[in-house]
Amino acid sequence: MELDPLFLSRLQFGWVIAWHILLPAFTVGLASYIALLEGLYFFTKKPIWFRISGFWTRIFAIAFGMGVVSGVVMPFQFGTNWSRFSDATANVVSPLLAYESLTAFSLEAGFLGVLLFGRHLVPRPMHFAAALLVAAGTLFSSFWILSVNSWMQTPDGYKLVDGRFFPADWMAVVFNPSFVYRLAHTVTGFYVTTGFVVMGVAAWLIRKGEHAADGKAMLTTTLSLLTLLVPLQIFLGDLHGLNTLQHQPAKLAAIEAHWNAESHAPLALFALPDEEAETNRAVIEVPELGSLILTHSAEGVVPGLKQFPREDRAPVAVVFFSFRIMVGLGLIMLAVVALAWLLRLRGKLFNTKWFLRTLTITGPIGFLAVLAGWVTTEVGRQPWTVYGVMRTEHSVTPSLTGGQVLVSLLCYAIVYLLIYPVGGWLMWKAVRKGPGEIESPVAAGRPAAPVVAPPKGSAP
Repeated sequence: MELDPLFLSRLQFGWVIAWHILLPAFTVGLASYIALLEGLYFFTKKPIWFRISGFWTRIFAIAFGMGVVSGVVMPFQFGTNWSRFSDATANVVSPLLAYESLTAFSLEAGFLGVLLFGRHLVPRPMHFAAALLVAAGTLFSSFWILSVNSWMQTPDGYKLVDGRFFPADWMAVVFNPSFVYRLAHTVTGFYVTTGFVVMGVAAWLIRKGEHAADGKAMLTTTLSLLTLLVPLQIFLGDLHGLNTLQHQPAKLAAIEAHWNAESHAPLALFALPDEEAETNRAVIEVPELGSLILTHSAEGVVPGLKQFPREDRAPVAVVFFSFRIMVGLGLIMLAVVALAWLLRLRGKLFNTKWFLRTLTITGPIGFLAVLAGWVTTEVGRQPWTVYGVMRTEHSVTPSLTGGQVLVSLLCYAIVYLLIYPVGGWLMWKAVRKGPGEIESPVAAGRPAAPVVAPPKGSAP
């Protein structure tokens, strides 16, 4: 049996990035949450915020370390598996990735040490500043990585010379047509993901009883944030959809499994897309709702897949279902937040055991939504690496054999299946330990950064 290096390279990259994206989806939001907690402690001096911040900082450090290890693998793949893509796009992509290292990783790596080990060694303003800079680093990282990804989705500001991309307008490259929408939608999704993890852990601590006060503080603050973030995410998703309609109509047609361009288009809630026959089977749809949602007008025309050559269409069934999974999970999150507020207004939020269990069970829901959204975005871009310009089949390393990719894929699979359970176990240990054993300098009656003068005459 002949092994296809293109298929295996795509499978390998998908495997690596699917695991890796779980960590930014957590650490980006968690860094900002820790900065919020440090700010609450700095301004209120209440020890509870210091304890909770230290608790989540330990978990952040584990996730950050795992993210570094898994993230380093991806640049190597650009050289080993996707050398033609790297050669063609190096003048555009490489500077953006370099900016990510210069602006983001330096902040994260430089100030995470202060955040972790300086709790009793540096003044409180500096510790708070370190938390803000680590959070800023994660956001800078998101900025540059999503700029690269968005440029591949909606390329702009370049010129082609002998088959290679060269920047003609850096502002157009960085702020390409889909970048702002993708950045806002993705970062908000990361915040929502972290929020549900925090609520899940908080609910578990409340049920356990040992750190109930800390759990209640986590739950109330995070619930307030999610009350804004979940509806905002839905709104941003709608704006992102309008942008996709404008710049990637073939992707939108695949997401909706819509075959014929038409106005007053229905919305398919469920269907079994038949790509060979160019139709849908077992369809459940709502008349005219497709045009209303996708174009904000019943007269709006929804593109159809038949407008595009078969070889230019994304795998319809994959993106059709992944998009609906993402939307369905988003609606579940909205319902959980609404139910939480209903119980809180009735004074039953902290003692309704079935709902606390529900919060713990739904803790990972954001990760599932992020994965579904990533599949929709990346599979929907196919068959292109640079949308409409460079095909995936023309991006793979020409001398690569299927056997070589299979060996590396198996190695990556084994390593990731070792790293992630170990990291998850370490984080679970930190959760079980709880935040109660961390004492704040203010509560202990000592300065945050004691300065001891050396005895007179001693060596410096």
